[in-house]
Amino acid sequence: MGTTKITNNIRTLRFHADEMTQQALADKTEVTRQTIIAVEQGKYSPSLELAFKIAEVFDVPLEEVFQYGSDA
Repeated sequence: MGTTKITNNIRTLRFHADEMTQQALADKTEVTRQTIIAVEQGKYSPSLELAFKIAEVFDVPLEEVFQYGSDA
């Protein structure tokens, strides 16, 4: 399975959120750490629900977390 056309800023957002760990983000979004790793590395496209949960954790618009397509 290749990488997706969806890119993200999760690592940067975690860093700016007091260096939040992947496990802490996983706990807040009710998924596994492995899921966060895969999404962060672009190996897995999150569900719409998970994408919104991640944006909510960082209190930013969805577009600030994820980008899609040629603008990515």
